[in-house]
Amino acid sequence: MDQLGAIVAVLLSLCLLASSVHGSTTKVTYCDKKADYDVKVSGVDIIPYPVERGKPATFRIPATSGKTVTAGKIEIDVSYFGVHIHSETRDLCEESSCPISAGDFVISHTQVLPGFTPPGSYTLRMRILDENKHQLTCISFQFSIGFGSESDVASI
Repeated sequence: MDQLGAIVAVLLSLCLLASSVHGSTTKVTYCDKKADYDVKVSGVDIIPYPVERGKPATFRIPATSGKTVTAGKIEIDVSYFGVHIHSETRDLCEESSCPISAGDFVISHTQVLPGFTPPGSYTLRMRILDENKHQLTCISFQFSIGFGSESDVASI
């Protein structure tokens, strides 16, 4: 039985390692649950997960648009344990190919978080606005920043 337990522990560890290297699909919540947004988001793929400080992290957001979008902005607000810590606005066409036809599309953004970013749980709120500043969607989701990589530990 001890060998079986050891094998199960190794397999579980490998599964957890694979999910952290490859990423995770995170559930999104709409800001207004009663709104009928023109853009529907199915989730957020975060690679790697948890996010590592000082290393690239990709946020890939598959969505569906009910109409053609020729231009727009993405407004992002980030909170750390409920405290607002960061805001930025991005050009929608730099994060996805414009024009966006009605149907499926993907917003993808890669960013390196500074090495001094505290580990823990974060909440990101994202609004997509069209060229007329009409809100197409508003979502929020949580993500985690890990305690660092082995190289961080080795340098301490």
